[in-house]
Amino acid sequence: MMRGSGGRTLAGLALAALLVGAASGQGIPPAERRSGFDQMAPETRAMQADETANPGMLWVEDGAELFTRLPSPGAPACAGCHTEATMRGVAARYPAWDEATARPVDLEGRINLCRTRHQAATPLPREGRDLLGLTAYLGHLSRGLPLAPPEDSRLAPARAEGKTLFETPIGQLGFSCAGCHDAHWGRRLGAATIPQGHPNGYPLYRLEWQGLGSLERRLRNCLAGMRAEPFGPGSAEAVALTLYLMQRAAPLAVESPAVRP
Repeated sequence: MMRGSGGRTLAGLALAALLVGAASGQGIPPAERRSGFDQMAPETRAMQADETANPGMLWVEDGAELFTRLPSPGAPACAGCHTEATMRGVAARYPAWDEATARPVDLEGRINLCRTRHQAATPLPREGRDLLGLTAYLGHLSRGLPLAPPEDSRLAPARAEGKTLFETPIGQLGFSCAGCHDAHWGRRLGAATIPQGHPNGYPLYRLEWQGLGSLERRLRNCLAGMRAEPFGPGSAEAVALTLYLMQRAAPLAVESPAVRP
């Protein structure tokens, strides 16, 4: 692995060379869609598949406990309104339209809206352990189900915005998401294989992070690497891009909590 400022410069030059002439606007056909799981080393795949070895299951256990905990005196727990059976498949369908605010919300946003509207509780911080635990728990309930983005015409403008964000070169380096994940997936960049960039495993445990993280965290990392301004937590741009990524990945199966290098 190249280290230090010289290594970063070489890596940047290699990436720039790789992306010259990258085609955008050409999505991956459904039959060719591949989860990042398929590109991982056998030992990492085994870690994800074995729930006794998957470190993300620690967050799932936290989320299961939070689901049954009373958030405040006199307020219902999540389990007071929902059961595991009714929540199976929910993570595969978000982001979705929120009637009250007339906008799309991601799963984290829905959890916090439920807390403020129905539980007399404050919103949970994004990337905090409690919200990651709840999203990991809900994702785990949907594990193995195909991603099923809502066919709701009200989501179309935001999804189109997400597609534009994915395909448009941004930042000081002038790269786009599509330049890597549509045009050059499967190719090598240094020691790493470029994935298709699908969101079906989030929240996931990343060995590099030594912890669980959301899709939004991964997007911030990518934008920082492109020297672009990251989206704000729960911003309209982040939700729009997530909407498009979910459609782009369907019908891959939910893998939460996935494990990645």
